[in-house]
Amino acid sequence: MGDPLFVDGIDTAVVLIVLLKVIVVFVFLLVAVMLMVWFERKVISDMQSRIGPNRAGPWGILQTLADGTKLFFKEDLLPELADRRVFRLAPFLSILPAFASFAIVPIGGTISIAGHKTFLQLADPPIGVLFLLAMSSIAVYGVMLAGWSSGSKYPLLGSVRASAQMVSYEAAMALAVAAAVLSAGSLSTHDIVAAQDSLFRWNIFSLGVVPFVVFLIAATAEANRPPFDLVEAEQELVGGFHTEYSSIRFALFFLAEFMNTVTISAMVVTLFLGGPNGPAISFLPSLWPIVWFFLKLLVFLFIYVWLRATLPRFRYDQLMDLGWKKLIPASLFWLLLVAALRIGRLEGWNLGFVLGGGVAVGALGWWALSAALTLGQMDDADLSPAALGEVSLGEVSLGEVSREDVNR
Repeated sequence: MGDPLFVDGIDTAVVLIVLLKVIVVFVFLLVAVMLMVWFERKVISDMQSRIGPNRAGPWGILQTLADGTKLFFKEDLLPELADRRVFRLAPFLSILPAFASFAIVPIGGTISIAGHKTFLQLADPPIGVLFLLAMSSIAVYGVMLAGWSSGSKYPLLGSVRASAQMVSYEAAMALAVAAAVLSAGSLSTHDIVAAQDSLFRWNIFSLGVVPFVVFLIAATAEANRPPFDLVEAEQELVGGFHTEYSSIRFALFFLAEFMNTVTISAMVVTLFLGGPNGPAISFLPSLWPIVWFFLKLLVFLFIYVWLRATLPRFRYDQLMDLGWKKLIPASLFWLLLVAALRIGRLEGWNLGFVLGGGVAVGALGWWALSAALTLGQMDDADLSPAALGEVSLGEVSLGEVSREDVNR
Protein backbone atom coordinates (compact mmCIF):
# COMPACT_ATOMS: atom_id res chain seq x y z
CA MET A 1 0.00 0.00 0.00
CA GLY A 2 2.80 2.45 0.87
CA ASP A 3 2.88 5.59 2.97
CA PRO A 4 0.05 7.99 1.92
CA LEU A 5 2.47 10.87 2.48
CA PHE A 6 3.93 10.28 -1.00
CA VAL A 7 0.68 9.76 -2.92
CA ASP A 8 0.62 13.31 -4.34
CA GLY A 9 4.34 13.49 -5.02
CA ILE A 10 7.19 15.09 -3.10
CA ASP A 11 7.23 18.79 -2.26
CA THR A 12 8.82 20.95 0.42
CA ALA A 13 6.18 20.06 3.02
CA VAL A 14 6.72 16.34 2.47
CA VAL A 15 10.49 16.71 2.83
CA LEU A 16 10.07 18.69 6.06
CA ILE A 17 7.67 16.08 7.46
CA VAL A 18 10.15 13.30 6.69
CA LEU A 19 12.96 15.27 8.36
CA LEU A 20 10.72 15.83 11.39
CA LYS A 21 10.00 12.10 11.61
CA VAL A 22 13.74 11.32 11.39
CA ILE A 23 14.54 13.73 14.22
CA VAL A 24 11.70 12.39 16.39
CA VAL A 25 12.76 8.76 15.91
CA PHE A 26 16.43 9.55 16.56
CA VAL A 27 15.66 11.52 19.73
CA PHE A 28 13.27 8.80 20.89
CA LEU A 29 15.95 6.12 20.48
CA LEU A 30 18.53 8.19 22.36
CA VAL A 31 16.11 8.82 25.23
CA ALA A 32 15.00 5.17 25.15
CA VAL A 33 18.62 4.01 25.47
CA MET A 34 19.21 6.34 28.41
CA LEU A 35 16.09 5.09 30.16
CA MET A 36 16.86 1.47 29.26
CA VAL A 37 20.27 1.61 30.92
CA TRP A 38 18.72 3.12 34.05
CA PHE A 39 15.84 0.61 33.95
CA GLU A 40 18.22 -2.34 33.65
CA ARG A 41 20.42 -1.20 36.52
CA LYS A 42 17.46 -0.51 38.81
CA VAL A 43 15.60 -3.77 38.05
CA ILE A 44 18.72 -5.92 38.48
CA SER A 45 19.57 -4.13 41.71
CA ASP A 46 16.06 -4.85 43.02
CA MET A 47 16.40 -8.51 42.02
CA GLN A 48 19.75 -8.69 43.84
CA SER A 49 18.61 -6.72 46.92
CA ARG A 50 20.77 -3.69 46.08
CA ILE A 51 19.94 -0.01 45.73
CA GLY A 52 21.27 0.82 42.26
CA PRO A 53 21.60 4.38 40.92
CA ASN A 54 20.01 6.84 43.35
CA ARG A 55 22.15 10.01 43.35
CA ALA A 56 21.92 11.74 39.96
CA GLY A 57 18.38 13.03 39.58
CA PRO A 58 15.18 11.60 41.08
CA TRP A 59 15.57 7.82 41.60
CA GLY A 60 18.96 8.07 39.85
CA ILE A 61 17.31 8.57 36.45
CA LEU A 62 20.03 11.00 35.28
CA GLN A 63 22.89 8.59 36.09
CA THR A 64 23.12 7.42 32.46
CA LEU A 65 23.33 11.03 31.27
CA ALA A 66 26.12 11.67 33.76
CA ASP A 67 28.02 8.57 32.59
CA GLY A 68 27.63 9.58 28.94
CA THR A 69 28.87 13.09 29.67
CA LYS A 70 31.90 11.67 31.45
CA LEU A 71 32.71 9.38 28.50
CA PHE A 72 32.32 12.27 26.06
CA PHE A 73 35.03 14.31 27.81
CA LYS A 74 37.50 11.45 28.41
CA GLU A 75 40.64 11.23 26.29
CA ASP A 76 40.15 9.54 22.92
CA LEU A 77 43.01 7.05 22.51
CA LEU A 78 44.25 5.79 19.16
CA PRO A 79 46.56 2.71 19.20
CA GLU A 80 49.86 3.15 17.38
CA LEU A 81 49.33 0.06 15.19
CA ALA A 82 45.67 0.77 14.42
CA ASP A 83 44.27 1.44 10.97
CA ARG A 84 43.16 5.00 11.72
CA ARG A 85 40.34 5.37 9.20
CA VAL A 86 38.73 1.98 9.85
CA PHE A 87 39.24 2.35 13.61
CA ARG A 88 37.26 5.58 13.58
CA LEU A 89 34.59 4.27 11.19
CA ALA A 90 33.76 1.00 13.00
CA PRO A 91 31.63 2.46 15.85
CA PHE A 92 29.34 4.17 13.34
CA LEU A 93 28.91 0.90 11.41
CA SER A 94 27.57 -0.57 14.65
CA ILE A 95 25.15 2.18 15.63
CA LEU A 96 23.69 3.11 12.22
CA PRO A 97 22.11 -0.33 11.52
CA ALA A 98 20.37 -0.23 14.92
CA PHE A 99 18.82 3.16 14.09
CA ALA A 100 17.97 2.20 10.50
CA SER A 101 16.25 -1.02 11.62
CA PHE A 102 13.91 0.91 13.91
CA ALA A 103 12.92 3.16 10.99
CA ILE A 104 10.58 0.50 9.57
CA VAL A 105 8.75 -0.18 12.86
CA PRO A 106 5.06 0.91 12.87
CA ILE A 107 4.39 2.70 16.17
CA GLY A 108 0.75 3.65 15.57
CA GLY A 109 -1.86 4.21 12.92
CA THR A 110 -2.32 7.05 10.42
CA ILE A 111 -1.95 10.67 11.52
CA SER A 112 -2.28 14.05 9.81
CA ILE A 113 0.52 16.64 9.81
CA ALA A 114 -0.09 20.00 8.10
CA GLY A 115 -2.87 18.47 6.00
CA HIS A 116 -0.72 15.49 4.92
CA LYS A 117 -1.68 11.99 6.04
CA THR A 118 1.19 9.70 6.96
CA PHE A 119 1.87 6.52 8.88
CA LEU A 120 3.21 6.83 12.41
CA GLN A 121 6.32 5.15 11.08
CA LEU A 122 9.50 6.65 9.67
CA ALA A 123 9.54 4.54 6.49
CA ASP A 124 7.43 1.77 4.99
CA PRO A 125 9.46 0.33 2.10
CA PRO A 126 7.80 -2.55 0.20
CA ILE A 127 10.85 -4.68 1.09
CA GLY A 128 10.93 -3.69 4.75
CA VAL A 129 11.77 -7.16 6.10
CA LEU A 130 14.63 -7.56 3.63
CA PHE A 131 15.88 -4.16 4.77
CA LEU A 132 15.81 -5.41 8.38
CA LEU A 133 17.86 -8.49 7.49
CA ALA A 134 20.30 -6.37 5.49
CA MET A 135 20.85 -4.03 8.44
CA SER A 136 21.47 -6.96 10.79
CA SER A 137 24.10 -8.22 8.33
CA ILE A 138 25.84 -4.85 8.10
CA ALA A 139 26.13 -4.69 11.89
CA VAL A 140 28.64 -7.56 11.70
CA TYR A 141 31.05 -5.29 9.82
CA GLY A 142 31.23 -2.81 12.69
CA VAL A 143 32.24 -5.52 15.14
CA MET A 144 34.71 -7.24 12.80
CA LEU A 145 36.39 -4.06 11.61
CA ALA A 146 36.67 -2.73 15.17
CA GLY A 147 38.67 -5.78 16.23
CA TRP A 148 40.74 -6.00 13.06
CA SER A 149 41.65 -2.31 12.92
CA SER A 150 42.82 -2.13 16.54
CA GLY A 151 46.20 -3.69 15.74
CA SER A 152 46.00 -6.08 18.71
CA LYS A 153 45.40 -9.82 18.85
CA TYR A 154 42.85 -9.70 21.69
CA PRO A 155 40.29 -7.48 19.93
CA LEU A 156 40.86 -9.53 16.76
CA LEU A 157 40.02 -12.77 18.58
CA GLY A 158 36.93 -11.12 20.06
CA SER A 159 35.75 -9.82 16.69
CA VAL A 160 36.23 -13.19 14.96
CA ARG A 161 34.21 -14.93 17.63
CA ALA A 162 31.55 -12.22 17.50
CA SER A 163 31.26 -12.49 13.72
CA ALA A 164 30.85 -16.26 13.86
CA GLN A 165 28.16 -15.87 16.52
CA MET A 166 26.21 -13.21 14.63
CA VAL A 167 26.35 -15.05 11.30
CA SER A 168 25.26 -18.32 12.93
CA TYR A 169 22.14 -16.87 14.48
CA GLU A 170 21.29 -14.68 11.52
CA ALA A 171 20.21 -17.74 9.51
CA ALA A 172 17.76 -18.90 12.18
CA MET A 173 16.41 -15.38 12.62
CA ALA A 174 15.83 -15.00 8.87
CA LEU A 175 13.89 -18.29 8.73
CA ALA A 176 11.69 -17.17 11.63
CA VAL A 177 11.03 -13.84 9.89
CA ALA A 178 10.19 -15.71 6.67
CA ALA A 179 7.35 -17.46 8.48
CA ALA A 180 5.82 -14.08 9.40
CA VAL A 181 6.26 -12.87 5.82
CA LEU A 182 4.58 -16.03 4.51
CA SER A 183 1.62 -15.50 6.82
CA ALA A 184 1.07 -11.87 5.75
CA GLY A 185 1.98 -12.33 2.10
CA SER A 186 4.03 -9.13 2.13
CA LEU A 187 7.50 -7.88 3.00
CA SER A 188 6.15 -4.58 4.31
CA THR A 189 6.12 -4.30 8.10
CA HIS A 190 2.96 -2.17 7.90
CA ASP A 191 1.19 -4.95 5.97
CA ILE A 192 2.44 -7.57 8.44
CA VAL A 193 0.92 -5.55 11.29
CA ALA A 194 -2.31 -5.00 9.33
CA ALA A 195 -2.64 -8.78 8.84
CA GLN A 196 -2.63 -9.20 12.65
CA ASP A 197 -5.77 -7.13 13.18
CA SER A 198 -7.20 -9.34 15.96
CA LEU A 199 -5.76 -11.18 18.94
CA PHE A 200 -6.08 -14.68 17.48
CA ARG A 201 -4.50 -13.55 14.21
CA TRP A 202 -1.30 -12.47 15.93
CA ASN A 203 1.55 -14.48 14.44
CA ILE A 204 2.56 -15.84 17.83
CA PHE A 205 -0.72 -17.82 17.73
CA SER A 206 -1.41 -18.28 14.01
CA LEU A 207 2.12 -19.53 13.27
CA GLY A 208 2.56 -21.47 16.48
CA VAL A 209 5.02 -20.39 19.14
CA VAL A 210 8.12 -21.84 17.43
CA PRO A 211 9.00 -18.93 15.06
CA PHE A 212 8.45 -16.46 17.89
CA VAL A 213 10.79 -18.34 20.26
CA VAL A 214 13.41 -18.87 17.55
CA PHE A 215 13.37 -15.18 16.60
CA LEU A 216 13.60 -14.07 20.23
CA ILE A 217 16.59 -16.34 20.96
CA ALA A 218 18.38 -15.62 17.68
CA ALA A 219 17.88 -11.86 17.94
CA THR A 220 19.18 -11.94 21.52
CA ALA A 221 22.35 -13.66 20.31
CA GLU A 222 22.62 -11.23 17.38
CA ALA A 223 22.54 -8.30 19.79
CA ASN A 224 25.12 -9.94 22.09
CA ARG A 225 22.74 -9.77 25.03
CA PRO A 226 23.13 -12.13 28.03
CA PRO A 227 23.28 -15.08 28.20
CA PHE A 228 24.91 -14.82 24.76
CA ASP A 229 27.29 -11.95 25.55
CA LEU A 230 30.42 -13.95 24.77
CA VAL A 231 31.61 -11.07 22.62
CA GLU A 232 32.43 -9.17 25.81
CA ALA A 233 33.53 -12.07 28.02
CA GLU A 234 36.10 -10.09 29.99
CA GLN A 235 37.56 -13.08 31.82
CA GLU A 236 38.34 -14.75 28.48
CA LEU A 237 39.12 -11.96 25.99
CA VAL A 238 40.27 -9.01 28.11
CA GLY A 239 37.39 -6.87 26.82
CA GLY A 240 36.34 -8.23 23.46
CA PHE A 241 36.45 -6.42 20.13
CA HIS A 242 36.35 -2.92 21.70
CA THR A 243 39.30 -3.40 24.06
CA GLU A 244 41.29 -0.56 22.48
CA TYR A 245 38.40 1.90 22.33
CA SER A 246 37.84 4.72 24.79
CA SER A 247 35.87 7.92 25.24
CA ILE A 248 32.99 8.64 22.85
CA ARG A 249 33.92 5.79 20.47
CA PHE A 250 33.48 3.24 23.24
CA ALA A 251 30.24 4.98 24.19
CA LEU A 252 28.97 4.46 20.63
CA PHE A 253 29.42 0.68 20.94
CA PHE A 254 27.67 0.81 24.30
CA LEU A 255 24.88 2.89 22.75
CA ALA A 256 24.55 0.47 19.82
CA GLU A 257 24.10 -2.53 22.13
CA PHE A 258 21.23 -0.98 24.06
CA MET A 259 19.72 0.57 20.92
CA ASN A 260 19.72 -2.93 19.39
CA THR A 261 17.87 -4.18 22.46
CA VAL A 262 15.12 -1.60 21.94
CA THR A 263 15.00 -2.29 18.19
CA ILE A 264 14.81 -6.06 18.64
CA SER A 265 12.00 -5.74 21.16
CA ALA A 266 10.12 -3.47 18.74
CA MET A 267 10.60 -5.96 15.90
CA VAL A 268 9.31 -8.85 18.04
CA VAL A 269 6.20 -6.80 18.80
CA THR A 270 5.80 -5.90 15.12
CA LEU A 271 6.29 -9.36 13.63
CA PHE A 272 4.54 -11.57 16.18
CA LEU A 273 2.37 -9.53 18.57
CA GLY A 274 0.40 -7.28 16.25
CA GLY A 275 2.50 -4.14 16.66
CA PRO A 276 0.26 -1.26 17.83
CA ASN A 277 -2.93 -3.33 17.44
CA GLY A 278 -4.93 -3.80 20.62
CA PRO A 279 -8.40 -3.43 22.14
CA ALA A 280 -10.31 -0.58 20.50
CA ILE A 281 -11.31 2.19 22.95
CA SER A 282 -13.55 5.07 21.88
CA PHE A 283 -11.78 7.63 24.11
CA LEU A 284 -8.86 9.16 22.13
CA PRO A 285 -8.81 6.33 19.56
CA SER A 286 -5.65 7.57 17.79
CA LEU A 287 -3.66 7.45 21.05
CA TRP A 288 -4.35 3.88 22.12
CA PRO A 289 -2.34 2.13 19.36
CA ILE A 290 0.75 4.01 20.57
CA VAL A 291 -0.03 2.99 24.16
CA TRP A 292 -0.43 -0.70 23.23
CA PHE A 293 2.82 -0.65 21.28
CA PHE A 294 4.85 0.81 24.13
CA LEU A 295 3.28 -1.49 26.71
CA LYS A 296 4.27 -4.53 24.63
CA LEU A 297 7.71 -3.01 24.10
CA LEU A 298 8.18 -2.53 27.84
CA VAL A 299 7.30 -6.18 28.50
CA PHE A 300 10.10 -7.41 26.26
CA LEU A 301 12.59 -4.91 27.63
CA PHE A 302 11.82 -6.28 31.09
CA ILE A 303 12.28 -9.84 29.79
CA TYR A 304 15.77 -8.95 28.52
CA VAL A 305 16.68 -7.48 31.90
CA TRP A 306 15.24 -10.54 33.64
CA LEU A 307 17.35 -12.85 31.46
CA ARG A 308 20.49 -10.84 32.24
CA ALA A 309 19.88 -11.11 35.99
CA THR A 310 18.95 -14.80 35.92
CA LEU A 311 20.85 -16.91 33.38
CA PRO A 312 24.58 -17.70 33.39
CA ARG A 313 26.63 -17.14 30.25
CA PHE A 314 26.75 -19.96 27.69
CA ARG A 315 29.98 -21.64 26.72
CA TYR A 316 30.97 -20.91 23.13
CA ASP A 317 30.50 -24.52 22.00
CA GLN A 318 27.02 -24.49 23.57
CA LEU A 319 26.25 -21.25 21.77
CA MET A 320 27.21 -22.61 18.35
CA ASP A 321 25.54 -25.96 19.04
CA LEU A 322 22.25 -24.21 19.86
CA GLY A 323 22.41 -22.07 16.71
CA TRP A 324 23.45 -24.61 14.09
CA LYS A 325 22.06 -27.88 15.48
CA LYS A 326 18.85 -26.73 17.16
CA LEU A 327 17.48 -23.38 15.99
CA ILE A 328 18.23 -23.59 12.26
CA PRO A 329 16.72 -27.12 11.77
CA ALA A 330 13.71 -26.24 13.94
CA SER A 331 12.98 -22.96 12.14
CA LEU A 332 13.50 -24.53 8.69
CA PHE A 333 11.16 -27.43 9.47
CA TRP A 334 8.51 -25.08 10.87
CA LEU A 335 8.73 -22.78 7.84
CA LEU A 336 8.18 -25.72 5.48
CA LEU A 337 5.28 -26.95 7.61
CA VAL A 338 3.63 -23.50 7.60
CA ALA A 339 4.10 -23.28 3.82
CA ALA A 340 2.59 -26.76 3.33
CA LEU A 341 -0.43 -25.91 5.50
CA ARG A 342 -0.95 -22.63 3.65
CA ILE A 343 -0.82 -24.32 0.25
CA GLY A 344 -3.07 -27.12 1.51
CA ARG A 345 -5.64 -24.60 2.74
CA LEU A 346 -5.67 -22.86 -0.66
CA GLU A 347 -5.86 -26.12 -2.62
CA GLY A 348 -8.41 -27.80 -0.38
CA TRP A 349 -6.14 -30.60 0.82
CA ASN A 350 -6.74 -32.66 3.95
CA LEU A 351 -4.89 -30.53 6.52
CA GLY A 352 -4.71 -33.40 9.00
CA PHE A 353 -2.85 -35.49 6.44
CA VAL A 354 -0.53 -32.58 5.62
CA LEU A 355 0.19 -31.99 9.31
CA GLY A 356 0.81 -35.68 10.01
CA GLY A 357 3.09 -36.03 7.00
CA GLY A 358 5.01 -32.90 7.98
CA VAL A 359 5.57 -34.16 11.52
CA ALA A 360 6.73 -37.54 10.19
CA VAL A 361 9.16 -35.96 7.74
CA GLY A 362 10.42 -33.60 10.45
CA ALA A 363 11.01 -36.49 12.88
CA LEU A 364 12.87 -38.42 10.18
CA GLY A 365 15.02 -35.41 9.35
CA TRP A 366 15.77 -34.77 13.01
CA TRP A 367 16.77 -38.44 13.46
CA ALA A 368 19.05 -38.27 10.41
CA LEU A 369 20.66 -35.06 11.67
CA SER A 370 21.21 -36.54 15.14
CA ALA A 371 22.73 -39.68 13.62
CA ALA A 372 25.08 -37.60 11.45
CA LEU A 373 26.17 -35.51 14.41
CA THR A 374 26.73 -38.62 16.52
CA LEU A 375 28.93 -40.14 13.79
CA GLY A 376 30.85 -36.86 13.57
CA GLN A 377 31.47 -36.89 17.31
CA MET A 378 32.64 -40.51 17.10
CA ASP A 379 35.09 -39.56 14.34
CA ASP A 380 36.41 -36.71 16.49
CA ALA A 381 36.82 -39.13 19.40
CA ASP A 382 38.89 -41.50 17.21
CA LEU A 383 41.30 -38.63 16.55
CA SER A 384 41.66 -37.69 20.22
CA PRO A 385 45.05 -38.00 21.98
CA ALA A 386 43.64 -40.80 24.15
CA ALA A 387 42.71 -42.83 21.07
CA LEU A 388 45.98 -42.17 19.24
CA GLY A 389 48.11 -42.95 22.28
CA GLU A 390 50.83 -40.42 21.65
CA VAL A 391 50.70 -37.07 19.89
CA SER A 392 54.02 -35.64 18.75
CA LEU A 393 54.72 -31.95 18.95
CA GLY A 394 57.94 -31.18 17.08
CA GLU A 395 60.44 -33.75 18.30
CA VAL A 396 58.85 -34.13 21.75
CA SER A 397 56.31 -36.91 22.22
CA LEU A 398 53.58 -35.94 24.65
CA GLY A 399 53.26 -39.57 25.65
CA GLU A 400 56.84 -39.49 26.92
CA VAL A 401 56.50 -36.33 29.03
CA SER A 402 56.15 -37.15 32.72
CA ARG A 403 54.10 -35.23 35.29
CA GLU A 404 57.34 -34.07 36.93
CA ASP A 405 58.55 -32.58 33.64
CA VAL A 406 55.26 -30.73 33.19
CA ASN A 407 55.42 -29.36 36.75
CA ARG A 408 58.97 -28.16 36.20
